[in-house]
Amino acid sequence: MDDAGFLLQAIDLAEQARASGDHPFGAVLVGRSGTVVGSGLNTVVTDRDPTGHAETNLVRTVGGRISRADLSTMTMYASTEPCAMCAGAIYWAGIGAVVYALAESELRELAGADPANPVLDLPCREVFARGVREIEVRGPVDLPKAREVHAGFWSP
Repeated sequence: MDDAGFLLQAIDLAEQARASGDHPFGAVLVGRSGTVVGSGLNTVVTDRDPTGHAETNLVRTVGGRISRADLSTMTMYASTEPCAMCAGAIYWAGIGAVVYALAESELRELAGADPANPVLDLPCREVFARGVREIEVRGPVDLPKAREVHAGFWSP
């Protein structure tokens, strides 16, 4: 499967999160062999946990069962560009690459300036650039479905 296929899986998880009453974000972790080794979706609302983003939930799931050496060979696919908090979790977990569909800047446009749903203007590339190891970043990948999952969700 290619980047678009894994991103569509992440977007499907974002749809599941939204259907459950959570924010529309999803992520999958893929090993070198192309096998999905973990997935996560947003649970901020249902768990009443502001750190329950798809990427952090995924890191929590795989962090205890996959070695840091193995994580360094894996790629996280995210429906939307990881926020600064999630980028930090990805960095500290040791994940080697990130691919995302919807850019943070585009999410800001969709979400508007609602203080109840603030978007931090700090792209993941900038967070990763402050570290001592490189993380490969590919994105945004133009997939209309990545925008569609947010349609009508945010109050601009």
